[in-house]
Amino acid sequence: MKLKIPYIEVEQPIGTFYLSAINAKDLVDIVDIRRRVSDNNYMSLFDRFQVLEEQGVQRQQSKERVNKIKNYCSDPDATFPTPIIISVYSHIRYKDDERSFEFELKDGDKIGDVIDGQHRLLGISASDYCANFMLPVVLMFNLNTEEKAYVFSIINSTQTKVSMSLIYDLFDLSTKRSPQKVAHEIARAMNKMDVSPFHNRLKMLGKKEQNQYFAVLSQGTFVSKLLTLISKDPEGDSYLLKRGERLTSDYKCPLREYFINGDDSIILKILLNCFSALKCVFDDEWKNPNANILWKTTGFGGVIKAFPKMYNKGASEKKLTEGFFYQCFSNLKEYMVRNKKGDFSNMYFSGGGEQLQSRLQSYIEISNNL
Repeated sequence: MKLKIPYIEVEQPIGTFYLSAINAKDLVDIVDIRRRVSDNNYMSLFDRFQVLEEQGVQRQQSKERVNKIKNYCSDPDATFPTPIIISVYSHIRYKDDERSFEFELKDGDKIGDVIDGQHRLLGISASDYCANFMLPVVLMFNLNTEEKAYVFSIINSTQTKVSMSLIYDLFDLSTKRSPQKVAHEIARAMNKMDVSPFHNRLKMLGKKEQNQYFAVLSQGTFVSKLLTLISKDPEGDSYLLKRGERLTSDYKCPLREYFINGDDSIILKILLNCFSALKCVFDDEWKNPNANILWKTTGFGGVIKAFPKMYNKGASEKKLTEGFFYQCFSNLKEYMVRNKKGDFSNMYFSGGGEQLQSRLQSYIEISNNL
C-alpha cells in the first residue's frame, strides 16, 4: 500500500519537521503508542491500535480523559487544532518529492509512534465521529529514544495550567446557553449585587482586586460547586443544547428544572435567600471571612453539599424563602453549641478538602433532621 502525505517543511533549532493533516480514521491505522512501564508486556487497548509498553515516552492512559474526549467529539463545534506529534520509524521506506512523502506500507505496518497526543487520538478513535476529523500532525524523523523523551517532556512541562476562574469567565463570551454559562452569570450577579452576601467578595479571575480584602472564594470554585446543583454532566448538556435537544430532569440536581426551563432568575433568587440567611445567622464569620472557613471553599462546599436536602425540605413545604434557610442555619448554630462542635475557625476545621466539607454537610443535615 502506498500512502501519500503532503507536507509543509518547518525549520527550528531542534531540526527539521513536517506539518501535515491526516484524517483521524486513517491516522489510527498507521501509528503506534509506546508507553513507559515497569515491564515489557504488549497490550492492545483498542483493536485498531498497537499500544507497546516498552521503550516509550508516553504517560499511562487515563480512561477518564479518553472518555471525555470521546464524548466531546459529538459536540457540533468540536475542534482539535493542536497537532499530533509522530516520530517516523527509521526502517520505514518512503519517497520525498519535496512536497509530499509517499510511504510504502505492508499490511499492518505503522509509519511511527505517537510522541504527543495519545489521549486525543484514543478518544477520537473511540467515538462515532472519527471520520469527521482531519487532524493536524507533525512528522519528525531520525529521533532516538532520548530525543523523543526530550520533545515529550518539553511539550508537557512548559504548559501553564489555566485558572478555572478564567475558563468559566470565558463562557461569558458565548452566545449559546450552557450550564457553565448560566453558573458564571450567577456568579457575576452575586459579585455585583449590593444585596448579595458575596458582593465584591468573589475573586472573578482567580485573584483578588485591590479593593477585595474580604474576597476569599474564587469564581472557579463558586461556579464548579454551583454546577453540581444544575447538572451531573455540564459538557454533555452543552452538546445536547447545541444540537437543539431537550435536557432530561434529574432529582439529584435540585436546580436543574429551573435551568431546563430557562428560569435562571429563580436559581439566583433561591441562592440569594440561602446565603443571605447564612450571613445573618453567622454574621461575625461573614464580617471576618479570613479568620474562618465558612465563606471559603470548605464552608461554601459544605453548604452546597447539604443544599439538595435543604431544598427538598423547603420545596415540600413550599418554603424556599430566606426565612426558611435562616431557620436551617439557626438549627445548625444551636446544634454546634449544644454538641460542643466548636466554631468555624481553623482550630476546629483545620486543613481543607472534601472531608471537611462533608463534615459541615453532616452538621447541617443532622441539625435539621434531613
